[in-house]
Amino acid sequence: MIASRDGVAVEVFRARNVYESPLRYEVHGDDLYRIMDEIDERDLDLGVIYHSHTRSDPVPSQTDINMAKLNGQPRFPGTLYLIVGVKGPEDDLRTWSIVGDDVTPVELEVAS
Repeated sequence: MIASRDGVAVEVFRARNVYESPLRYEVHGDDLYRIMDEIDERDLDLGVIYHSHTRSDPVPSQTDINMAKLNGQPRFPGTLYLIVGVKGPEDDLRTWSIVGDDVTPVELEVAS
């Protein structure tokens, strides 16, 4: 999970995968609570949630879309989703906005 301020990434928070699987993920509840609490205490935003696709292109799966919503609304409003495709010889990073069932690619700008 990546915390941001004014749309700029400021810190990466690692989290455990409940499933301990390369094929399925869900952020461990203890980690989610700890990360969200720290982001809130530091007056930051949850800018990006990231994970990898090991066997498919870095495009949101139906599972990704379902996990991005809660009761039909965004689970984390304003948060982008970065998916890292690792099936090929080079990593393929793509960023997405997922709002309900609408999935839109978002250009990721990397600055040094």
